[in-house]
Amino acid sequence: MRAGGEMGDGQPGGGGNPGDDADQLAQFRTAVADDLLFLAALHDRELDGDRILALWQEGYEDFLSLHLVGESGRRALGLLRAGLTDIPVALDQDSLDLLAADYADIYLTHGLRASPCESVWLDEDGLIMQAPMFDVRAWYARFGLAVPDWRVRSDDHLVHQLQFVAHLIGPAAAGEGEDTDLAEAAEFLDGHLLLWIDRFADRVAARCQARFYAGLALLTAAYVNEVRDLLVELAGVPRPTAEEIEARQRRRAAVSIPVAPPSAFVPGAGPTW
Repeated sequence: MRAGGEMGDGQPGGGGNPGDDADQLAQFRTAVADDLLFLAALHDRELDGDRILALWQEGYEDFLSLHLVGESGRRALGLLRAGLTDIPVALDQDSLDLLAADYADIYLTHGLRASPCESVWLDEDGLIMQAPMFDVRAWYARFGLAVPDWRVRSDDHLVHQLQFVAHLIGPAAAGEGEDTDLAEAAEFLDGHLLLWIDRFADRVAARCQARFYAGLALLTAAYVNEVRDLLVELAGVPRPTAEEIEARQRRRAAVSIPVAPPSAFVPGAGPTW
């Protein structure tokens, strides 16, 4: 399930400055991209028997290639593991139904009032498909990407954003100018995912029934925060201050966004996830 080399102490390659060693940097990029895609897959659809068995077989220590050093990340990983132990080995229907109900409340019906879409958190009226979604869509287009169907899952959905950051950080992007792509990843995280992921995670953890989904939400937030901290050195892009973030949000709110969405994605017209 996982690819990439073993990580240590939160640093690419297990220590030292990853920028000093091309192999370590490549290992870091592969590991982080794989981890982000792994987390995206867990947010993508509800757990079924096959996925649960695969997680059990993978082993509780091997979910991530990047070793998280922050306390919040370690606690979240422990909660995710504990959530897996809550699931009976027999995989009875009641347990699967509980997980399915939590998944629906988080990602489909918004029963927890914890939307996985950015616009709901940043729009002053809490509406979907607002200015943040169009900004995210523009980011994707710059890199020749488009979501398969924005009507089913909008561009600013958590799954799409994790996949996009994986695309920017992954080894395939390195051939086109690794420093630039890492800086782009840092900028995208600052302007989008990191503006709301912590609030999403805290609300899910406080309101969901299954410890697995509480752990997944908190782990995702902790992971992208630690990756962003590493990009301070790797990309040379410091994290913005609270004042800079607030100013950026004010500028975004002042931008006029067209009400009509662009035309639907046409299969074969461009790469997707």
